[in-house]
Amino acid sequence: MVGVLSNKVGRDELKPGDHIYSWRSAYLYSHHGIYIGDEKVVHFTRAAGHEIGTGTVLDLILFSSSPTTHAANTCERCAAARDQHQPELRNGSDGSGGGVIISCLDCFLDGGNLYLFTYSVSPAFFLAKARGGTCTLARSDLPELVVHRALFLLTRGFGAYCLFKNNCEDFAIYCKTGLLVETAFSVGRSGQLTSFTAAISAVASSPLRFLTTSAGGLAIVTTSMYCMGRYIADIGVRRDVVKVPVDRLVEHVRISAHEAPSVPASAAASPLGTTEGS
Repeated sequence: MVGVLSNKVGRDELKPGDHIYSWRSAYLYSHHGIYIGDEKVVHFTRAAGHEIGTGTVLDLILFSSSPTTHAANTCERCAAARDQHQPELRNGSDGSGGGVIISCLDCFLDGGNLYLFTYSVSPAFFLAKARGGTCTLARSDLPELVVHRALFLLTRGFGAYCLFKNNCEDFAIYCKTGLLVETAFSVGRSGQLTSFTAAISAVASSPLRFLTTSAGGLAIVTTSMYCMGRYIADIGVRRDVVKVPVDRLVEHVRISAHEAPSVPASAAASPLGTTEGS
């Protein structure tokens, strides 16, 4: 059961359209995906078999969160899912998924526990979850639309993977909400990255830390700055987001590894509450 202390859930609690994740590498980071039912998950990776990575020397430190064995390549359930949803791969084609892949739930979890990312949480609940990448104040769209977006992007791709701008959590949040960040000079939708940047700002950049010399006062100031940074950067609060139908996303948005999506005005859906048709 999802609560303040843990988002851990059982498999029997999952429903199609759920945003799920599993912690990797001693809880250093988590890998995210969209559960589409029948023990199958659609998720976004740097490439098949690479769930994180920057394309730089940092990759020597950031080990891949993909299965340490090649189970994902040999798993019969994963192969059956690819045959069903990516028939172009049957003929040896690389497809056009651009890192969006489908796996069975076991291969997605890679031996880790199952967690549910929660939406429409209250500000108090959001701030009580001190670690990012577990919940958001944003509202989720209908499960049918979430699954439609995930399967649509499975065959058409989600652009270039970027750890800091366009990662697996960004993919899952887009599938759930249809929201994209308009501005180029900011992190993406990922709660993990916004928490990291909020922590850096709180510790290293806040001039308020010089207003107190006591350890308790410093802790209060730093914690307040961290919470404020997380809150204003959440996808459900920030103002630099726009609702983009998934077909327009593929048609107009060009995502590179070093810049954020640039969304033409014509690509945006009108009110944020609307849903695109399939």
